[in-house]
Amino acid sequence: MQPLIDNARTFGQRPEEFAKLAEGQSPEVLFITCSDSRVVPALITGARPGQLFELRTAGNIVPPYVSPSPTGEAATIEYAVEVLGVQDIVVCGHSHCGAVGALVRGDDLDSVPAVRAWLAHAAEEPAAADPGDPTVAQAVQHHVLAQLLRLRSYPCVEKRLTDGRLRVRGWYYEVHTGAVREHRVDTDSFEAL
Repeated sequence: MQPLIDNARTFGQRPEEFAKLAEGQSPEVLFITCSDSRVVPALITGARPGQLFELRTAGNIVPPYVSPSPTGEAATIEYAVEVLGVQDIVVCGHSHCGAVGALVRGDDLDSVPAVRAWLAHAAEEPAAADPGDPTVAQAVQHHVLAQLLRLRSYPCVEKRLTDGRLRVRGWYYEVHTGAVREHRVDTDSFEAL
C-alpha cells in the first residue's frame, strides 16, 4: 500500500496537468470491463484522463435493463450514452477471469452470496470447450458476446445504434500477453486489433 500512498502524495503536485479537467468531460468511449485488478483500461488503451468513461463490474456483466428499479450500471450506461454522447461502447472480457471461470466450473459460491447473486445476472452460462483451460478464453469470448446482446437491449443504446450515432465493440484481453482482440462480425471471431 505504501507505494500507492507515496504516488498519491505526489500526484497532485502537477496542477497544471489537471486544470483543464475541471472544465468537464467529453469521453468518446464507454469502456465496460471486469473489476479484476489486472485489467487497467487506461493502460490497455493508452487513454489519458477524460478519454474513457468506465464501468467495471465483476465479470464485466451488463445486468438486464429494468426501468422501474434501475441499477447503478444502467445509470452509468444511460449517462454515458444520453448525456456524454459517447460514440463507442467497448465490452472487454479478459483471460483468466475468475467470474467466468466460476460459472464454467459451476463453483460453489455459497460462502459469497452477493457474488453468487451477481453472477446470476450473466446473460447465459458461458460455454467452454475445455473447462480445465485456466484462460477460459472461449468462455470469456462467448460471455462478451452475450453481454453485447444484453447491452443492445437498453433503450438508449438501441436508439443510438438505430440512428447510427453509436457503435458497440467486443474485446478480449489476454492478461498473460497483453494482446487485445476484437470480435469481427464478418468472421464471427475475435481477431487482433
